[in-house]
Amino acid sequence: MLVAVPVVVGSLGRIPVGALTDRVGARVMFPAVSLLTVLPVLYIGLVADSFGELIVGGFFLGIGGTAFAAGVPLVSSWYPPTRRGTALGVFGVGMGGAAVAAFTTVRLADALGRSAPFLIVAGVLTVYALLAAALVRDAPGRPVPTGSFLGRTWATAKLPATAQLSVLYAVGFGGFVAFSVYLPAYLRNAFELTPGDAALRTAGFVVLAVVMRPVGGWLSDRVGPVSVCVVCFLGAAVLAGLAALELPLAPTGTVAFLGLAALLGASSGATFALVARLAPAEKVGAVTGLVGAAGGLGGFVPPLVMGAVYDALGDYGLGLGLLAVVCLLTAVFTHTVVRRSAARGR
Repeated sequence: MLVAVPVVVGSLGRIPVGALTDRVGARVMFPAVSLLTVLPVLYIGLVADSFGELIVGGFFLGIGGTAFAAGVPLVSSWYPPTRRGTALGVFGVGMGGAAVAAFTTVRLADALGRSAPFLIVAGVLTVYALLAAALVRDAPGRPVPTGSFLGRTWATAKLPATAQLSVLYAVGFGGFVAFSVYLPAYLRNAFELTPGDAALRTAGFVVLAVVMRPVGGWLSDRVGPVSVCVVCFLGAAVLAGLAALELPLAPTGTVAFLGLAALLGASSGATFALVARLAPAEKVGAVTGLVGAAGGLGGFVPPLVMGAVYDALGDYGLGLGLLAVVCLLTAVFTHTVVRRSAARGR
């Protein structure tokens, strides 16, 4: 619950933040999101001492997860279509902050006290907000949408590209989120690893996925994001099927999961290269918010399925097999429906 609350808020919060970025610009939204996140960080680090207080703090901490929806329209507006995939992929490396936090938070707390990590993060957020206010500039002549928030959001949700890209991101980025959350438990139960060893291997999975995100964007600029997504989802289907056989961790299992990390990371980068191409210029933020929400929420389904399968059958084979089927169907969907939309430019 403590982990889920900020993730859900951050996912759903991307919808209004993306729409607001289209209206007022990233120069306003980046500092605003950063400063608003400082408050729950300090509350959790200095005040919260019960489960209920942590839930409240976690709810507002989710504001920090909405920054992605402010960044995509900013990056898209400054780069030509042939370079947006690479630029957005590099921007997406920011999701590696979770891996950095996993490595450093406990060590900082042990060395400097429980509040130290939160004070450091609050300081970094404040400095970033000041730098963003001083340095971030919205692209000249960017289109500004008109109409009410609800009307614009509904109109964006009805775009074919929004639904199609949400499917891709829910599977690609959602799969990454799911493994980040559930892989430690899987490795402990299926291969009897120690908690420390399982956590270290999961960190390797996260780092590789983060590194591959700009690679997916870079490849999209060269061969097209649709082709990159098709290859990534086909490869993920094969590797998930291999993992479903529950072969020894060394080397087969390790190759399968690291391959999944690379392909899911690359597919996430390619998906947002598609966002930059298919979303109308005045709706990039709104589309990003909806697609980003789908990706974040998509990460909650696989762990629930995997847990239910393990409780019922005592192994994870069926759950991983279902993931393979979903990836295969997504590859077919991308090759047919999404490719036609990309050819029409919408």
